[in-house]
Amino acid sequence: MDLGFIFSSAAGELFSPTTAAYALAALGLAVHFGYSGLLNFGQAGFMAVGAYGFAISTLTFGVPFFVGLLIAVICSAIFALLLGIPTLRLRADYLAIVTIAAAEIVRYIVTTNQLTSVTGSANGLAAFEGGFYAMNPFPEGSYFGMNNRDFFIRVVGWGLVIICCTLVWLLMRSPWGRVLKGIREDENAVRSLGKNVYAYKMQALVIGGVLGALAGMIFTLPRGAVQPANYGTELTFFLYTCLLLGGLGTVLGPVVGAMIFWVVLSLTQGILYGLIESGAVTWLNTVQAGQLRYILVGVALMLLMIFRPQGVFGNKKELAFA
Repeated sequence: MDLGFIFSSAAGELFSPTTAAYALAALGLAVHFGYSGLLNFGQAGFMAVGAYGFAISTLTFGVPFFVGLLIAVICSAIFALLLGIPTLRLRADYLAIVTIAAAEIVRYIVTTNQLTSVTGSANGLAAFEGGFYAMNPFPEGSYFGMNNRDFFIRVVGWGLVIICCTLVWLLMRSPWGRVLKGIREDENAVRSLGKNVYAYKMQALVIGGVLGALAGMIFTLPRGAVQPANYGTELTFFLYTCLLLGGLGTVLGPVVGAMIFWVVLSLTQGILYGLIESGAVTWLNTVQAGQLRYILVGVALMLLMIFRPQGVFGNKKELAFA
């Protein structure tokens, strides 16, 4: 078992594009749930809307990259409005039911055979990343062991994470952010002060949804393909795992949580595969080992909730939800 290779592979996940995408999507959940108390179980749907909005606009209409980016953001905002208008005046659990159902509806719509020419059905869409990589300012060569394309997507992905974290941090320190925290704790008290709770909730839902759409784009660009199977319900729960690991009402928490999540997944997979290949473990095959690593992450999350429910950066006082 090559421990050096296992640890180097795990370290590589710290700043991978996938980790950046998870960090962005979990940051959106932090805006929804951590700061506003909105129980969104459909963040995978926002990611799918962003990814498909960009891919379809690029392939079908041939728009430039930034126009495709704008379309993806607008689509995610419309999706948030469609979810929020009928539910945000109701209890939080109604939003949870609607969002998890809406995310599945989006996934089933893009797999419809009648829309194969537009969405690619179950096979998805590919070859839409050309406009993005055409902007690559790095010439061909090796950059920290990566080629120029891999290095470029990492720079863009993590640059976007830094920008979004800064914006969310500024928003949450503003009077608008303090109102959101008040709504999370007791929306009736905030309403009694004359604040339009419904409008604030809608704004938070849109902002978190836009972050999810950007995450969907970063998630799919390095793969050069978008497939509906990648946006199942389990994706949202992985994002909640990242959020809980880092801390709910924090800005850096989702980012660090995403890093921990992917490093732990890579480490457990590498160690299990190494034990199987060396013959030390004979009662597992590689497929079962891939499933076992998620079980181990789940057990670790349960222990975290027992012994440190606020997460790595969280404040225990932030858990005092109404």
